[in-house]
Amino acid sequence: GLSQRCLCYQSVHLCLFPLYSLAGSRAAEGTQAVSIYSPAQICGCRGTAALFLLLSCCFAEAEQSDEQLYQEISKANVICIVYSVNNKNSIEQVTSRWIPLINDRMDKDSRVPLILVGNKSDLVEHSSMETILPIMNQYTEIETCVECSAKNLKNISELFYYAQKAVLHPTGPLYCPEEKEMKPACVKALTRIFKVTDLDNDGILNDAELNFFQRTCFNTPLAPQALEDVKNVVRKNMSDGVHDNGLTLKGFLFLHTLFIQRGRHETTWTVLRRFGYDDDLELTQDYLFPPLKIPPDCTTELNHNAYLFLQSLFDKHDQDRDCALSPDELKDLFKVFPYMPWGPDVNNTVCTNDHGWITYQGYLSQWTLTTYLDVQRCLEYLGYLGYSIISEQESQAAAITVTRDKKIDLQKKQTQRNVFRCNVIGMKGCGKSGFLQAFLGRNLMRQRQLREDHRSFYAISTTYVYGQEKYLLLHEVFTESELLSEADLSDADLACDVVCLVYDSSNTRSFEFCAKVFKQHFMDSKTPCMIVAAKSDLHEVKQQCSVSPLDFCRKHKMPPPQAFTCNTLEIPSKDIYTKLTTMAMYPHVTQADLKSSTFWLRASVGATVFAVLGFAMYRALLKQR
Repeated sequence: GLSQRCLCYQSVHLCLFPLYSLAGSRAAEGTQAVSIYSPAQICGCRGTAALFLLLSCCFAEAEQSDEQLYQEISKANVICIVYSVNNKNSIEQVTSRWIPLINDRMDKDSRVPLILVGNKSDLVEHSSMETILPIMNQYTEIETCVECSAKNLKNISELFYYAQKAVLHPTGPLYCPEEKEMKPACVKALTRIFKVTDLDNDGILNDAELNFFQRTCFNTPLAPQALEDVKNVVRKNMSDGVHDNGLTLKGFLFLHTLFIQRGRHETTWTVLRRFGYDDDLELTQDYLFPPLKIPPDCTTELNHNAYLFLQSLFDKHDQDRDCALSPDELKDLFKVFPYMPWGPDVNNTVCTNDHGWITYQGYLSQWTLTTYLDVQRCLEYLGYLGYSIISEQESQAAAITVTRDKKIDLQKKQTQRNVFRCNVIGMKGCGKSGFLQAFLGRNLMRQRQLREDHRSFYAISTTYVYGQEKYLLLHEVFTESELLSEADLSDADLACDVVCLVYDSSNTRSFEFCAKVFKQHFMDSKTPCMIVAAKSDLHEVKQQCSVSPLDFCRKHKMPPPQAFTCNTLEIPSKDIYTKLTTMAMYPHVTQADLKSSTFWLRASVGATVFAVLGFAMYRALLKQR
């Protein structure tokens, strides 16, 4: 017979076939094996070795101590309890000894699946199933029972198939037999899958979405009649499972409960694993963080397909079609996340409407910012949203463009980048925060309504240079004191495409700080710099510096100081931000050109037209839809 031993088999990828049909009954146990497979062909667990422990009810204590037995139980992935079908005492020991012994060594939430194996079926003409079925009903951890014969190899391959299935597609994480319902973690995962697949966000899966789901998970569409059969099964069992001829979330969850109850849990596991879940129903690290190589001096941006995906996502959650996401709409968008990824500071980082809601432009800007500053976080976010599945890509890394080395851009005197970083540096109180907020269209009056605890040190929006839409990312560099030292600016503070040195034109000591920063860090660098005279609406005072700001710019071949104020009745002008973007795009342009008004006129021409046109086109598309 099968002796008591521990078998460890090399893992392989297997093709598993469903054992139950949706409307059918349990398949007959103990059918004759069609063929016999080697252990390496039969057993496996997705890239790791699976440990199968076979326990004989004719246990010989002389061969193995209790301590050795306990160690083997604790290491097992699945346990097969072998009894003799012609020995009543061995059947009784299944419940009197072995199952209690195993359960005592296992935590309730981490019990391994059990397979009952009735051996020596060649010695009897009757089946032990009538005796075994009450045991299976009593102990929910028992996956199935197989009657076999080690002598003539009857059903040996079935034994290992069921053991393998218990490891590959365990019932435990999915279903609670006592409550006869799916566990909360399983419901949570399937709910996310439903929302990702609900492409139009109407709360039901229509035929097109169901077929997309079917192709995604099982590589084959469903025939129209098969779709109707599935919906009819739901209709017969619950009143709110089908709505407008589409499957509701309740209907979707009911189907998976039915699969599990009828032994088709491999179907649910196939769906879960396709959407990135591991055996603990957590999204895997490989799914959330696919490999992405980023060489030094290169930046990360979203590509065209990624923006199309994000636009469609915005579109399906902008329920009132006002080109902005209300707090409820934003919350609904992020329901597929385990946490809320955007805090209140985001509203002070990007453009918002009069209600303080993130606009369409602000929404895309925040995604652009995340991709530039923390591409791994962006990959994680896109993973939660199901980018690779909806876009039918290998991973969300396909959404990222890694730009070429900045030194190559300088050599070729042109760039293909779309996002440019400007570090804003100045003495405390000089108006840096106001400069950032003005870029988002907020004058001083609106800025005074912002909460200090929601303050952001970043601002990002679009500008137009020669008719091309580019993103300008402003970063306010924070310094602890007014006296600059080497430690005040880190390498991250110096890494940018253009520097904006801001001084308060009404403070006599403000410009000296900017002059020190420039001489200490940027005088010999290739990073273009612009000096901004903030608070130009106030009375201008003479700066306590050895040289005036204008003469300083002439001496170091910089554009003249740019007067700026956000204390306006209307939205502050964006001209200065267009100039900064132009300098970032063309760092090789001569200083003579930068001083030329004709150069700036060419760079900014059409900017207003393009901005208005882009917004109008989006509104027109919404009306057509």
